[in-house]
Amino acid sequence: MTDQKTNQQWGGRFSEPTDAFVARYTASVNFDQRMYKQDIQGSIAHATMLEQAGVLTVEERDAIHQGLAEVTADIEAGTFEWSIELEDVHMNIEAALTAKIGITGKKLHTGRSRNDQVATDIRLFLRDEIDIIAKELTRLQEGLLFIAEREADTIMPGFTHLQTAQPVTFGHHLLAWFEMLQRDYSRLMDCRKRMNQSPLGAAALAGTTYPIQRDLTAQLLGFDKPTENSLDSVSDRDFAIEFCAFASMLMTHLSRASEELVLWTSAQFNFIDLPDRFCTGSSIMPQKKNPDVPELVRGKTGRVNGHLICLLTLMKSQPLAYNKDNQEDKEPLFDAVDTVRDSLRAFADMIPAITSKKESMYEAAKRGFSTATDLADYLVVKGMPFRDAHEVVGKSVAYGLESGKDLSDMTLEELQVFSDTIQSDVFDVLTLEGSVAARDHIGGTAPNQVRAAVARAKTFLAQR
Repeated sequence: MTDQKTNQQWGGRFSEPTDAFVARYTASVNFDQRMYKQDIQGSIAHATMLEQAGVLTVEERDAIHQGLAEVTADIEAGTFEWSIELEDVHMNIEAALTAKIGITGKKLHTGRSRNDQVATDIRLFLRDEIDIIAKELTRLQEGLLFIAEREADTIMPGFTHLQTAQPVTFGHHLLAWFEMLQRDYSRLMDCRKRMNQSPLGAAALAGTTYPIQRDLTAQLLGFDKPTENSLDSVSDRDFAIEFCAFASMLMTHLSRASEELVLWTSAQFNFIDLPDRFCTGSSIMPQKKNPDVPELVRGKTGRVNGHLICLLTLMKSQPLAYNKDNQEDKEPLFDAVDTVRDSLRAFADMIPAITSKKESMYEAAKRGFSTATDLADYLVVKGMPFRDAHEVVGKSVAYGLESGKDLSDMTLEELQVFSDTIQSDVFDVLTLEGSVAARDHIGGTAPNQVRAAVARAKTFLAQR
């Protein structure tokens, strides 16, 4: 059974109405309506250009602008009726405009197609969202700098293979997260720059015969310039893929941080405490305090990775130019945008509220012979070849395992059993404080280097 309505925006060539199921199956209005602001923004710029080009009169342009303002007010008031029969956000808005201002509304689409219209809308939408995400990303980085500076002297174990390796400071560890996000921010800005070109005026695929001024619409919409090729303009979705690639990398970094937060809040580590507002309890175990926020961020990473694969697969076999397949670009992109924005907001709120458990961190750093490398370096400075020093320290560690003593707990006499090169000044490097202070260079974990790195980062963020 078919619906008896025919879409009057394009139905002239058809002899029968679209099947009701097909109309629902092919419609995108249920999800692309969120681009209404960008669609109207693009239409206002297009109408302004058409008047400059002599295609519309001043009165027609003004009527279109006023009508679109009224449509915007209806949508934002919640009184706008979205229709599946009109397929998408573009036709719904154009039909509403025509209903308000009459035949002049039908002139708006002169010199453009839904192909370049949607390509413009989605770039405008993503650009707006990138700017919001960039602010949240910066806010998270500011939170990391706040706590890194506060914890510049807090000693904790550094790990490789999740085994105690060498002591570091908590502030230094958090600055590693900052560096990950710094690269993410750079990728995001690269994506924005490449995306910020206007496809409006490419029309269906070949351009238009009307005397349009693409430079003007690009300028009105805040684009750097018009796109160069009409075929590529309407079919390109590189920018959406690139954003999802950024999003996957960012979520991977947040997931790594989340994993550490989950570990650190456990009773086995007991390194930090998260405020109750970022955790939940158990319905059966009253003692539980579950780190749900970092766990969910860790879980949502797979979701965003899936969106990247979805878009890559969507585009891999499409011939030029536009194909209906491209309608499937929006839902994964929209969800990736929402997931990234919300995950960043949660992290930016949570990170500055972390409480460190300094005593637990310090005790953990004392376990696992974390200053073994310092002892080897000490022997090398005294003139011993590194491989010989490595063997001496290995034997010292073996003794420590048997006796239950850390290197710093051994007496000078005990250490000298393994090498008489060891003297009383060895204890300057075997302490945790001495170990971290000795890494006194750019990128090192020494507290003064952490503070200097924080200062440099603050200056950098202030210049954004």
